[in-house]
Amino acid sequence: MSNTEKKSLSFLDRYLTIWIFLAMAIGIGIGFVSPGFVDSMNSLQVGTTLIPLAIGLILMMYPPLAKVRYEEIGRVFKDVKVLVLSLVQNWIIGPILMFLLAIIFLPDKPEYMVGLIMIGLARCIAMVIVWNDLAKGDTEYAAGLVAFNSIFQMLFFSVYAYVFVTIIPKWIGIQGAVVNITMIEVAKSVFIYLGIPFIAGMMTRFTLVKAKGRQWYEKVFIPKISPITLIALLFTIIIMFSLKGDVIVSLPLDVVRVAIPLLIYFVLMFFVSFFLGRKIGANYPVTTTLAFTAGSNNFELAIAVTVGVFGIHSGAAFAAVIGPLVEVPVMIALVNVALWFKRKYFKEHAA
Repeated sequence: MSNTEKKSLSFLDRYLTIWIFLAMAIGIGIGFVSPGFVDSMNSLQVGTTLIPLAIGLILMMYPPLAKVRYEEIGRVFKDVKVLVLSLVQNWIIGPILMFLLAIIFLPDKPEYMVGLIMIGLARCIAMVIVWNDLAKGDTEYAAGLVAFNSIFQMLFFSVYAYVFVTIIPKWIGIQGAVVNITMIEVAKSVFIYLGIPFIAGMMTRFTLVKAKGRQWYEKVFIPKISPITLIALLFTIIIMFSLKGDVIVSLPLDVVRVAIPLLIYFVLMFFVSFFLGRKIGANYPVTTTLAFTAGSNNFELAIAVTVGVFGIHSGAAFAAVIGPLVEVPVMIALVNVALWFKRKYFKEHAA
């Protein structure tokens, strides 16, 4: 990554991996040093929803959804080949690949399987904007795909979750790995954690752009609210690891077992999507956007749904928590891979 690219990042963005691991360590430390903190957090739980965690997750989702140029979503439909490739990668290949990896690597850990499957179903609508910007992808196209994925997720995530978690396992004879959930349960969590910030983001954009203008909105307002995402992410990780830290420390092999299929998934999806994008003739910015959109996942939603449906102490939530700890450093590495591909395969964009 060049000095110019590094300078364009905020202090939080530039050292994101460090902050992630620091937040994880702080959370684990709090859990061990102050059991009373964990008890106080558990006292703030309503059903399976932990109120501080819910606040953190909703705040994390709001700024990326406020950034989306909803008026640009029509652009996604202009290039049919690129749109079809994106849809196939995101809503067919991705979920099936993660489902297969979960079955292959965790046949004896049904709750971990569910957590992985949920990550595979949650297509990226937030952090992909960060990875795409770092890799110099097409920001407008990324906005269109994010908007499209947001709508698609609102409409179909609960259906996908029900099919992949409850129905398909029965078809292939692994009833022991089935966790029965209703579409209503998942839809409720999706609405809280995706619907609320989605509506808030859309209303914010249309209202403020109309009142203050697009220039002010994107140059003044968005930069002011953008840090909320990473601050809320770090807050959420601290809370989760304070509650799950003892399990993570006592089950390091389980962490590794969950991390391996995640690593395979992220790398495979990125490389396959990148080279397919290049094969259909897309330029570097669009190809990169396709690769990061398909290769990364909405771990915020996966964590929110697994926590909301199965509870913070469930194996599914444990597996979902491992998601960002694998995805963040892998995606940062893939940003550098994408920039290398830019110089090697896209000479016209190398300058």
